[in-house]
Amino acid sequence: MKIFQSPAKRRTALRVYLAGAAIAAWLTSAMAMASPYSDINAAAKGGPVSVTRLRGNISMLAGSGGNITAFASPSGFFLVDTGIAVSRNMIQAALKSIHPGPIKLAIDTHWHWDHADGNGWVRASGASILADRKAIQRLKQTIRVVEWEHTFTPIGKQALPDVVLTGDRDLSLNGETVRIRHYGPGHTDGDLSVYFVKADILSVGDTFWNGQYPFIDYVTGGSINGAIAAANANIAMSGAHTIIVPGHGPVGDRASQIAFRDMLVAVRNKVARLKAEGKTLAQIQAAKPTAAYDAKWGRSVIKGSLFTALVYRGV
Repeated sequence: MKIFQSPAKRRTALRVYLAGAAIAAWLTSAMAMASPYSDINAAAKGGPVSVTRLRGNISMLAGSGGNITAFASPSGFFLVDTGIAVSRNMIQAALKSIHPGPIKLAIDTHWHWDHADGNGWVRASGASILADRKAIQRLKQTIRVVEWEHTFTPIGKQALPDVVLTGDRDLSLNGETVRIRHYGPGHTDGDLSVYFVKADILSVGDTFWNGQYPFIDYVTGGSINGAIAAANANIAMSGAHTIIVPGHGPVGDRASQIAFRDMLVAVRNKVARLKAEGKTLAQIQAAKPTAAYDAKWGRSVIKGSLFTALVYRGV
């Protein structure tokens, strides 16, 4: 027996069906789409972790989230940042390819997991870890980073840095002088730079993304103006022959740091002008203020539209 419906009921039924189909499709897409946090972790897990030899027994390890600077000495390694924990075996293999010694000391340039998630296993291996007091405070907090689609929860005491830096410090490590300096709030509110004087190598964490738009963490004290100030500090600390290890991207130098600073300033000024005209974020994104820079700087995890939103937040 056929059941006949009125045209109105058929239209209602069709709308319900289409709405249900749309929701189902959205859920399928959402479940299939990983968050940026998950994407970065997956890349770190898949590897590889590569080694770039610099000079003065210093190398850069890339592939575990943020770049890691490794200074090898007869007594063991001093690391700048510890990467993502899922890369542990690959990081250890990379270090062994440089020198057989243990990790003796490490420093976190800031609190973000792609630079400090390896703290737990590095501490467990017997090494000490230094960090700014604000970075340690952040590691103890619950912090929602909307852009990463992730909520960071407090890490265990055994994984926290055990040496608190409240001011600048110089270290003498096997004939190398290491200068640890604080920035003002820039990428976060607990950023540090590490300069190897004899080798003339400057490791700057996420205050420099070489060839990439940077992430700016407003939740923990970052800002576009602070990011520009940090870039200017890096330029002031470097010379014509200084090797700069960025938080992300290939090994850089003073010229590439200047190019990064100039891009930040240009985009900041464009977005600020449009915002002053009363335009909304959506209208400014539609105007594509990063268009002239996207081919060079927008090829990684931070695209022009997201970077525009980050800049808009601080002007």
